[in-house]
Amino acid sequence: MKVIPEDTRLDGKVLVAGFHGIGATGYWTVRFLIRELKAERLCFIDYEHAPAISSLSSGKISTPYEIYLAGRLSLFKSEILPSREKENEFYRSFAAWVINSGVEEVALVGGLDESLRTDDTKYRVAMTSAMIMAKKMNEEPLLEDDRMIVGPVATLLNFFEMKNFPAFAVLAYSSTERIDPRAAANAVEFLSRRYGFTVDVSPLIKGAEELESEVRELEQKEKRPSSPVYS
Repeated sequence: MKVIPEDTRLDGKVLVAGFHGIGATGYWTVRFLIRELKAERLCFIDYEHAPAISSLSSGKISTPYEIYLAGRLSLFKSEILPSREKENEFYRSFAAWVINSGVEEVALVGGLDESLRTDDTKYRVAMTSAMIMAKKMNEEPLLEDDRMIVGPVATLLNFFEMKNFPAFAVLAYSSTERIDPRAAANAVEFLSRRYGFTVDVSPLIKGAEELESEVRELEQKEKRPSSPVYS
């Protein structure tokens, strides 16, 4: 893994990262923040085992892994996972670079199966020991013991825990069956409170309402008795 430009630093910044997972919550949270905060691309993350994909964003080539900057926030955009056999290697190397880059703390965003919800909270938080010791988030609802975190969020949390680095995951309750913009909106609202920025989440809420309306319509159609057909 290489960072281009190689001298890129993130001294005093917060790094926010999210990935494709339950409800695509983390991925859409990062994409939304990049757009709404008008973040500027700071650097590329080059990895020889990255999938061979490319696209355009605002007329520019968008590579699989990039970091954007908006004030105090740095935002890691991950378009696609590396090949499965190289996934842990990539994210461990990335985490090591993050620690050495001068980042102050890391906020990971993911989805949490909404069927596990036991109260009216919108999310749960999992923190590394260094984050707990800093006593910055003691009043947040914690993820219950023995709940499993999987994928890149788990790899990064494990590495930061072993390196005694302040990091946490905010896991917004989300649908496991579809993209869930409402979960992304809840994650964005959490981050905006924590880091003191303002964004309008109404586009995410509108998207959620449209999806929910489509789901209800499909459910109603499935419940209707089929019309008799005669031949």
